[in-house]
Amino acid sequence: MLVVPGQPLLDKNRLLGGCVRLRVPTDLDRLKAETSALPEPLWGTQGGRVGVHRPAQAVFLRGHAPAEGNLPVEDREALALLPACRELIHERIPAPPLRCLLALLPGGAVIAPHADQAPYFGQTIRIHVPITTHPKVWMYCGGSSYHMAEGEVWALNNSTLHAVWNADPERSRLHLICDFLPTPALVQLLLDGERELGTDQREVREHLFADVPPRA
Repeated sequence: MLVVPGQPLLDKNRLLGGCVRLRVPTDLDRLKAETSALPEPLWGTQGGRVGVHRPAQAVFLRGHAPAEGNLPVEDREALALLPACRELIHERIPAPPLRCLLALLPGGAVIAPHADQAPYFGQTIRIHVPITTHPKVWMYCGGSSYHMAEGEVWALNNSTLHAVWNADPERSRLHLICDFLPTPALVQLLLDGERELGTDQREVREHLFADVPPRA
C-alpha cells in the first residue's frame, strides 16, 4: 500500500518542520526486556526493506515493507510477543496505526540522506521510539541533527531530507518505528510537542553528505 485511499496529503513542513518530541509516556524497562527476548531467528534480515534502509535489520510488527507489494496492514506474529509495544502502538498514540517495525542499526552504520516519496508517506505521521541507543546516534532531518534518547517519543518529518548516523562502531541502535493516520488528537500532540531541539552538527553533515556530489 503506497497510498491511503481518501486520505489527503499533509503539509509536514508546516506541521513538523524537522522532528518534534511528543509528551507521551513509555515503559522503557518493559520495552527493553521484551525486545531483548525476541527469538533470534526473527532478526538477520532487512524485513523486505530496500535501498538506503539495507544497513538496518528489521522485524515488522504490523504490515510489510512497501517493496513486498500491496499486502494487508495488520498485526504480525511478532507483535504478540511484545505487549508493551502493542500497548504503545494501539493505546498510547491516539491514532490508527499502519506499518510498524523494529529497526536495528549496527554500530558505525548510516542510513543515507533521502526523502520518502510515495503518497503513503505524505499521508501518515511517522513516530520513532528509541529503545536502545546512545549519545553518538544522530538523526538528521530538515537541516538539523537530533539526539533521540531512550524511551522518548518523536515525530519525524520523513517527507523532507533525513538520515541517520550511528557514530559508535561498537554499539547498535534499536528504534520502534510506526506510521499513523492523523487524527485531531494526534495533531494536538504534535502542536503541543517540543520543537527546535535540533542543532547544527558540522561533523554529522560532513559524514552523511561525504559521498553526495555537489549541486551544479
